[in-house]
Amino acid sequence: MNMEEGVMLYNHAPVEELMFVANKLRQLHNPGNTVGWIIDRNVNITNICFSLCTFCNFCRKKGSSDAYITSIDEYISKVDELFSLGGDQLLLQGGMNPELGLNFYIDLFKNLKRLYPSLKLHALGPPEIVYLAKKERLSYSRVLSDLIEAGLDSLPGAGAEILSDRVRRIVSPAKATTEEWLGVMREAHKLNLPTSATMMFGHVETVGERIEHLIRLRDLQAEKHENQFGFITFIPWAFQDEGTVLLKTHGVKSDYNGPDYLRTIAISRILLNNIKNIQASILTVGREIGMMSLHAGANDLGSIMIEENVVSAAGAKNRFNADEMQSIIKEAGFVPGRRNQKYELLNQLPTL
Repeated sequence: MNMEEGVMLYNHAPVEELMFVANKLRQLHNPGNTVGWIIDRNVNITNICFSLCTFCNFCRKKGSSDAYITSIDEYISKVDELFSLGGDQLLLQGGMNPELGLNFYIDLFKNLKRLYPSLKLHALGPPEIVYLAKKERLSYSRVLSDLIEAGLDSLPGAGAEILSDRVRRIVSPAKATTEEWLGVMREAHKLNLPTSATMMFGHVETVGERIEHLIRLRDLQAEKHENQFGFITFIPWAFQDEGTVLLKTHGVKSDYNGPDYLRTIAISRILLNNIKNIQASILTVGREIGMMSLHAGANDLGSIMIEENVVSAAGAKNRFNADEMQSIIKEAGFVPGRRNQKYELLNQLPTL
């Protein structure tokens, strides 16, 4: 499917028909009745960031009274709680702090793995890799290789927003360009580092730019070798506008609504014919639309989010514990399957 066909489907196909087709395709990619979920914790390494994206309320400038870098003692407390709740993965993200170079992240990853050998690190994202590569005058491949050696297990699809430089100049002008984001992921795939892809939509992008985003992901995925992980999953999430510069300064409100999210999930499943998993962003869309997404092509609801700071700071309040996540999946007519970041099913937890 090309861009013109994608735009036509998005604009004119009845959402019920898109959901029907996407659900059939979901069964081809993921036969059966299992819906995935995971227990992990999103810890922000620092909230100091020079990027100052217009959709982000979380980042702070150096010298701000509430600026911080997470200490090792704080990590220990957070990881201990994560393990007590049955999880073993940290989603480590945070601002592009000008004072933190590659060695900081190498030391952090090594320390965390020394303290918790079974801990999985799903950490950073293409914008941080681009930043570190420029700062250290190294290739993306070298930065990624050094981080993998230090303990990086997988690379989140953070910072994708919309893969259109027109949009990025408005929402994240200091962050990686479209080609830089894709370039990092290309190198990650060559190194067989598992990755995910995301899309933040519902702000200044056009339908055509949404479709272009999906096609760029599909084309990059087509480059990987058969035995490489590539993009394991795709996660579209709705822009949260509460208190953001995009809303306050530019008057850009989130145009998210339930039917449009379901349309986006379905179109994603139809277009991304080489990415196995589609995750619904229950954090941003809530219980009901999350459940309906499972009938529109999605086969996963993501994490219980023991901790999440960035999207929550812009108004996302939909958080669920392990019992609630499993209940939502069952209510939607599916079987909960707890998984790891590689989307491999794990033994089910007893009810917490």
